[in-house]
Amino acid sequence: MKPLQRFSLACVLLVFVATPLSIHAQDGKLQVQVTPRHAYIFIDGHAMSEASKRHSFSLSPGDHKVEIVNYGYTPVSRTVTIATGETANIEVTLNPVSTTVTGPFGAMTIEGAGRDAVLLNGKTPDFFVGHGDEFNHDWWWKQELVVPPGKYQVTVLHDDKPTWEGPVEVPANQRVVVDVPKGVRKTVAWPRGEKLGTVSRFSAGTASATVAVAKPTAELAASTTQINCGDSSQLKWTSTDAPQVQITPVGSVATSGEQAIQPKQTTNYELTALGPGGTANSAATVNVNTAVQASLALSPAEIQYKRIGDKVLQEGSTALNWTATNASVVSIDPLGTVDANGNRTLQIKPQKSDPGSVDESVTYTLTAKNECGGSETKTATLRIVGTIEPQPQLATRSVYFPTDRPRSVSSDDALLSSEKETLTSIAGAFKKYLEYNPDARLTLIGHADKRGPQAYNQPLSERRAQLAKAFLVEQGIAEDKIETEAHGAEKNLSASEVKNLLEQNTELSTEDREKLLAKLPTIVYAYNRRVDVNLSPTGQQSTLQYPLQAADFATLIDRNGPKQEESLVQPAAIKERVKN
Repeated sequence: MKPLQRFSLACVLLVFVATPLSIHAQDGKLQVQVTPRHAYIFIDGHAMSEASKRHSFSLSPGDHKVEIVNYGYTPVSRTVTIATGETANIEVTLNPVSTTVTGPFGAMTIEGAGRDAVLLNGKTPDFFVGHGDEFNHDWWWKQELVVPPGKYQVTVLHDDKPTWEGPVEVPANQRVVVDVPKGVRKTVAWPRGEKLGTVSRFSAGTASATVAVAKPTAELAASTTQINCGDSSQLKWTSTDAPQVQITPVGSVATSGEQAIQPKQTTNYELTALGPGGTANSAATVNVNTAVQASLALSPAEIQYKRIGDKVLQEGSTALNWTATNASVVSIDPLGTVDANGNRTLQIKPQKSDPGSVDESVTYTLTAKNECGGSETKTATLRIVGTIEPQPQLATRSVYFPTDRPRSVSSDDALLSSEKETLTSIAGAFKKYLEYNPDARLTLIGHADKRGPQAYNQPLSERRAQLAKAFLVEQGIAEDKIETEAHGAEKNLSASEVKNLLEQNTELSTEDREKLLAKLPTIVYAYNRRVDVNLSPTGQQSTLQYPLQAADFATLIDRNGPKQEESLVQPAAIKERVKN
């Protein structure tokens, strides 16, 4: 017996347009000569015969796939085109595989199969291990099929039709005898198996043959076993002696290779390598982190708002900051879709528009999701506080002075209490107006009654305007916001104008008005000892309303003093109010 030789599954493929085998007159012929003669010929996937001699096959015209297989040899494949009435020739020499097979081993003896094709664990040429005449006795000259211990699905084909197929379990160091077509006949001890170390895949002599089938190997690994949703890992695998390889849940794959994966949940990948020698498995688990982490914050969380009229004087801003990891879609209500990480400066106006206090809240909601089912929601609330005020008005009256006062700019006693109250009110209203219009200005226009020459009245009216300005400055009005003018007696109110003012004064009773009109010349003098207040740029002017109800009315009315003028001029009703 010749030494056992190492071998691998061999096949020859010829891609063709499949047509049934035919022996009609219009067919052509294919002659095949193969070395070694133990090889088997498959045409169009059909097991035809062993290649012990030159074989001739009648084929229909067209392309055909021819496979020449012998376990332990490298397969050879050819594509042959058959023409009507012509003969095509193929000569093939298979090259042996040098690798050997290592135990443990069991064995099969297949009786009654003649020269039928024997396949293990599959029905394609890839699973061919030999023909029945190579495995039919265990006498002095051994003809045996040596396999790794395990379960096998055996198929025996005669003219491409199964003569027997079924499961066969081969224990270690045992020999299973299969009687075709009856099936497994017996299992007996096989002591020789214990002595075998490494065996060639194929060896044959004159009356002996040994085919040693290798058990497949499989190895699968993932480049990264811990990933976030949306990230990728790389599967890498190798297998040997397995014509059929698949990875669950990927599907069928090449015997060795790499493939990128992007699982949406923790997934166990299992490599299954199936060959004539059995099945090998390897697994790798890729853990997917589906959890989403998110944050949302406002800085500051409260802003101030102030509006006077149609002008916004204070409109605070806030920075909205957010982060989201392991998320593919991030949105913020009411902003819409945003990047996973970012910030945005927000300038928020209140919903309220009517005058009054402002205290409102705006809530921002971040929703972060990924395609693996993970999600996270965060909220942040912004508070808006402040005021909305109507457009300010500088509604005030003119400021009045006693006769011949002041005699110097520093004589602040010329400003009586009632007029200081008026100037204080003007100062407060003007400060508020400056918030609305920082460019606003006041013009103080001094007047004097017509008694005395203009040369005296002009500086007197200037002193009155300057005294009023000095008081406003003391109340916090900047000097550059106040201008002064002096007209002396040039623009005095006439008696008829003063009379009209008295008649339009709704605070006066008929009796009081008549008493004042009886002293009209004195009242006209009093009305013209004043400082008018004008607001620019609006041009608004102070009203010419004399402080008839003031406690210091008598001092204002004439330089002769309060004792005489109070009894002569001030209306009785007004005097009563002053006393009370």
